[in-house]
Amino acid sequence: MKDYEQEDPIPQGDLALQLTALPRETNGFGDIFGGWLVSQMDLAGTAMASRVAAGRVATVSIDRMAFMVPVAVGAQLSFYTQTLDVGRSSIRMLVEVWSDDPLSSEWRKVTEAVFVFVAIDGSGRTRPVTPRR
Repeated sequence: MKDYEQEDPIPQGDLALQLTALPRETNGFGDIFGGWLVSQMDLAGTAMASRVAAGRVATVSIDRMAFMVPVAVGAQLSFYTQTLDVGRSSIRMLVEVWSDDPLSSEWRKVTEAVFVFVAIDGSGRTRPVTPRR
């Protein structure tokens, strides 16, 4: 088992984003659409990766993704990020989503993915990650 996979999980990393799942984000079954959730994860990861890179970053891949439970409308979602690795120009970041379900009052992990970002310059070309001061 990897160090970011746990039997009794708790959020890993720093809180990067919090929002409420709204009815306009539902799929045909009335649950929150997975694609919308992935886009919010990308926003949270980008915000934190740009801090690590001290500048602009671009998403280059999602290494793995696992949806554990559906998200209900009205759920308060918390997005946590943890930097796993920093290369010359890339940043691997774990992004977890946790839900505070309004119907059950249950706090649970919804999904996680490992995003890879690359630092880019103003022209969109890869650049080295600049250490934060």
